[in-house]
Formats: sequence, C-alpha cells, structure tokens
Amino acid sequence: MDAPPRRAPNVVLSPSPPRSRDARIDVIRGLALLTIFIDHIPRNAPALLTLHNFGFSDAAEIFVLLAGYSAMVAYGGLFRRAGTRATLTRIGWRCLKIYLFQAGLLLATLLIVRVWMDLIGLVPRFGVRALLDMGLLPGAVRGLMLNALPNYLDILPLYILLLGLFPLIYAGLRRTLWGTLGLSGLIWLAANVDHTLNLPNAAAVDDGWYFNPFAWQFLFVIGAALSVAVQARDGLLPRHSLLTVAAWIYLLCALLQAFPWGDWGLPDLRPLAMSPPDKSRVAPLRLLHILVLTSLVFASPAVMRLSGLRWLRPFDACGRNSLEIFAAGCMAALIGRILYRTFEPVWPLQIAVNLGGLALMLGLGLALDARARRRTLR
Repeated sequence: MDAPPRRAPNVVLSPSPPRSRDARIDVIRGLALLTIFIDHIPRNAPALLTLHNFGFSDAAEIFVLLAGYSAMVAYGGLFRRAGTRATLTRIGWRCLKIYLFQAGLLLATLLIVRVWMDLIGLVPRFGVRALLDMGLLPGAVRGLMLNALPNYLDILPLYILLLGLFPLIYAGLRRTLWGTLGLSGLIWLAANVDHTLNLPNAAAVDDGWYFNPFAWQFLFVIGAALSVAVQARDGLLPRHSLLTVAAWIYLLCALLQAFPWGDWGLPDLRPLAMSPPDKSRVAPLRLLHILVLTSLVFASPAVMRLSGLRWLRPFDACGRNSLEIFAAGCMAALIGRILYRTFEPVWPLQIAVNLGGLALMLGLGLALDARARRRTLR
C-alpha cells in the first residue's frame, strides 16, 4: 500500500529543526558582492561581463532579495526560539552595526576624495560632490543623518530600513503570506506610478533615494517569502515545464534587449527601441527578470549541488561575511575610480585594480571565515 503523502511543514507557523546553511545563498551573495565592486568602477572593462549586460536586473536586486531571505532564516526562527524581546534586540544591534559601517564608509570616502582632489587639483566627483559642496563637516553630518546619500553608498541605508521593518514583515507573513506579498506589491506599484513617493535625499538631483525604499521593499519581502517556500519544500521550488520554457524565452528576450552590442563591435540585435527599465523603482521588467532568475535557480537541483563544491568556498566565505566584504569592495572601488580618473583606465591599471580588489575581497572573506571556524572550535 502506498504511504500517505507527506505534508510540507509550514516553516513560518511551526518551528522546524535547525539545518545547515544553504550554500546557494552565500555563494550567490558572494558573487553579487564581487559584481557590485566591478560595476562600481565606471569605464571598467570587466563590467561588460556582469549581469546587467545580459538582462534587465543586476547584482543589487540579488543583494536585496537575498537580504530578505537571510533575514527570515536568521530572525524568523529566533522569534520562536528566543521570544520577541530578544529578537528585536538582536535586530537592533545588527542595524546599528550596519549603520556604523555606513558611517565609516561615508567618512572615509569624503576624506579620501577631498584630500586626493586637493592634491591633484581636480573637481571632486565619485558620488560625493554634492556633500562636499555643502562643506566637509555639514555634508558629513547630513550624510550621517541619512538625509544626503551619495552614489555608491546608498544601498546600506536601504538595508538598515528594511531590516528595521522586518519584525512587521515577519508578523505579516506569519498571519498571511499572500496577503503580505499583495500589500507589499501594492506599495511597489504605487512607487512606480507616483514618482514622488520616496524619501528625501539632498545629494540627489531628483531629491529622492536612488534605491526607492517603497519599491525595493517588495524584493526584500519576496526574499523573505521565498525562504518560507524553499524551507517548506526541502530546499527546492517546484518546477513546471511550461513555466520553465516561458522563463527561458523571457531571459533570451531580455538578453537580446540589454546586451551592449555596440561595445562589443557587433550589429545591434535589440528587438525594441526602448530605454533600460528604471532601476530606482525596480521597474516591472526588472522585477520580472530577477523573479525569473530566482525561480530557475531555486528550482534547480544542479545549482544546489554545485553550490557545495569546494572550489566555490571563497565565494561562500564572502557571502557569509557580506557586510565586511561589501565595505572592502566599496573602498577598493573608490580607489579604482580615483586611479582611473587620475591616470586614465589603461589596461595595466585596469588589471591591477580589478585583480587587487577581487583578491582583497576573496582573501578577507576566507580570513573572516577561518576566524569564525576557530571561534566555533573553542
């Protein structure tokens, strides 16, 4: 007689036994952090090979979606095991740590740019010119208040805000997953319809956060819900043949539309004459692109197996220590931008900047991971 079908556990409502970390999350996040470093250097040749040239979304969408996934894994179970007060305290300390990293990156960037530009006699740029035009001290104060967010240093404030909202998101997902996703989607839609729906940013031309939190929160909530769905199905999303075919067709169309044909000296094969979908508000085509990629990755047993391979350990280590690696990448990218502007991005300099930055991030990730292992063994 056939055994009765096993019912998938509801990981939000009922506690599940602790399991090892999902290597896919850390490996993919590590790769996204390395990609962000490469993309944050204008006129950087390796940026031609990063995700945004092969579709509508890029590493930023991956980072935020996985932030929501990781928040559910880290704090969703903690609410049940340790209680509300202890979990809120833990989230508060994490937000404070992220803010301190943001403050350190901001102050270091302002000082380095100011000193370097004074030495070589160039007008400061690098995303912080608006703050420096306010005066070094007033600009720093407004930046520390998150009232003036410079380019390249505007994703951690979004992360702080979304993580601070996670208790509400968790409560909503615990009560009604689809209802919470629906409400989050309506807020995203409102931000795409009404472009004034944003938080103020004195460092931006349009006076708003580049990563509009009313839009980007949808990716964070989707990531948290994805964690629920994946854990309820032993790590894999269900696969449907027709939907998989449709997903690959969409990815092919996005590739044809987004690929930089001219930069590669190739005939332009774009099927439509259109501007790239807006990133600030996660335009529908960008949202669909990252959702399609996510569904294919998390439905693939091959990806699950590959993510555990030993040679991917450096990327896994970067993903495990994402905050420190992001900070190192920001500083390496800043130095790269300064060197490119000062000496022009000739090939030897590009090789040195990219290899040096990637080696720094990968080496730091492995060092932090080794230190964490030693602490565990004590």
